Amino acid sequence: MKFVKSEQDFYAGLMFAAVGVAFAIGATNYNLGTGARMGPGYFPLGLGVILTALGIIIMLTGVAGKQGPKMGKVSLRPMFCIIGANVLFGILLGGLPKLGLPPMGLIAGIYGLTIVASLAQGNFRPKEVLVLATILALLSYGAFVELLNLQFQIWPAFVTG
Repeated sequence: MKFVKSEQDFYAGLMFAAVGVAFAIGATNYNLGTGARMGPGYFPLGLGVILTALGIIIMLTGVAGKQGPKMGKVSLRPMFCIIGANVLFGILLGGLPKLGLPPMGLIAGIYGLTIVASLAQGNFRPKEVLVLATILALLSYGAFVELLNLQFQIWPAFVTG
């Protein structure tokens, strides 16, 4: 596009705006409530609107700002590893009951997420990744289970009996 001066800014803004619009539309499926009595859709709608506005500002910077670099090639490996890590975390945490896969718990989910996400970098170092996964699992357990009292399955059912 000839009118775009910085392709990186323009496409980053477009991505932010698209995600913001998707969140705002998704939030309308919930009760919005009022400013005094916020419903479950109030906060996601606000974030969606703010993200959309930020995306539009960044897109305009790409059009009217300084000449910037062209878009580089899209790196598919990191993209698939990061998306796959998040999908794997969801599957390990909640299971797939229709396919007969029981929930494996928070700890297994954190380890799976960390290991698969670390494959995005290219130079996989198993010892460092396992140390990082252990630290993240301990911090997640402490923050979500102990401090916030959220009800997560921590371990797979075959471990806890």
